[in-house]
Amino acid sequence: MTLFWIATLILVTIACVFIAIPLIQRKANNDTVLRDELNKAFYKDRLSELEEETQEGLVGDQSELIADLKQSLLDDIPEQGKAVEARQMSTLAVLIPSVLVVVLSYGLYAKFGYYDKVEQWQNISANLPDLTRKLMAPAGQGVQLTDQEMQDLTLSLRTRLYYQPEDSTGWLLLGRIGLANRDMQTAVGAMKHAYALEPTDGDIQLGYAQALMLSDDEMDQNQARTMLERLASRDYVDLRVYSLLAFDAFERAEYQAAIDYWRRMQQMIGPNDARYQMLTRSIASAERSLGQGSDAAADSVQVTISLGGNVSLPADAVLIVSVHTADGAPMPVAAARYPLSQFPRTVVLDDSNSMIQGRKLSDLDSLMVRVRVDRDGNVATKQGDWFGESEAVNLGQPVEVVIDKQY
Repeated sequence: MTLFWIATLILVTIACVFIAIPLIQRKANNDTVLRDELNKAFYKDRLSELEEETQEGLVGDQSELIADLKQSLLDDIPEQGKAVEARQMSTLAVLIPSVLVVVLSYGLYAKFGYYDKVEQWQNISANLPDLTRKLMAPAGQGVQLTDQEMQDLTLSLRTRLYYQPEDSTGWLLLGRIGLANRDMQTAVGAMKHAYALEPTDGDIQLGYAQALMLSDDEMDQNQARTMLERLASRDYVDLRVYSLLAFDAFERAEYQAAIDYWRRMQQMIGPNDARYQMLTRSIASAERSLGQGSDAAADSVQVTISLGGNVSLPADAVLIVSVHTADGAPMPVAAARYPLSQFPRTVVLDDSNSMIQGRKLSDLDSLMVRVRVDRDGNVATKQGDWFGESEAVNLGQPVEVVIDKQY
């Protein structure tokens, strides 16, 4: 900030000089000196005229006329006080505009220059190393960035990357922050920059694929799958690669592929890892979706969903499947949300999807299923949504629902 104030002082001084120079020059042209020069020229001309008149005999006493001429010249000399006043006026004529320039420059900057915000921004940028160390602290140390610190870290990173756009690590970190904040525009943009700088780096490829996978654009998702499959074909595969592939396969109802990826992850981490049981539960859920689980027929609901011929679906909608009591009560016993994909499709709901505490889906003897295409992600609003519902069936029987009605 010191350099900033020095620079402003230099600029204001230059402005004052440019204002003062014309005023000084103009005053010099109208100064008393110019008046004296005119009086001297007039005096010399009058002496020449008196000399000619004396030679012609028109003047009797030349010396008396010369004395009167000198006296009139002395009378025309300005008083000392007036000269001092003129110099003072000259000084004020230069000083007042200069003061106005200084006052207006710094006054307007104080009012409209957002000096406090600029100072805050520079302080945040200077705090980048501390924020980065706090972010990268090992898990278990109880160090977690607040929302404000995450915003500060993002701002300071953007500032650094503006001056150092070739820093691929910085772009990668900014992309991960965007993913953590669910800011997909920032995440995809930052990861794209990092990938352009280091296209062969495994961490950057994985981060870019993760960002593209969470994008709403189908082309981005296809590009992410291609990158992940390329990473999965290497001799050493990061566990996160299989995790992303399994998640994507499960979301697209490719349950067998998801099971294969999760089993590979189990082989990599071993049964002693705390994540092993979590993967086992994920595999069991996918098997139930395939109808392979031992209790699938008895304790779950397999729903096959198709679309009516007149249904048009918005690209950003989601699919909501809910299980109700056989009498069609509005409150669902179990429900699940799925991304839109190809139809017809089959989903399976079980006790893990129960909505009412103390009441499981498997407790029902009979039930009915409603399926709705939710356009805005808000289950409370239904206007314009497409839906369908089944007849009452017994628990364990397969259910078919056709989406052909609109609220």
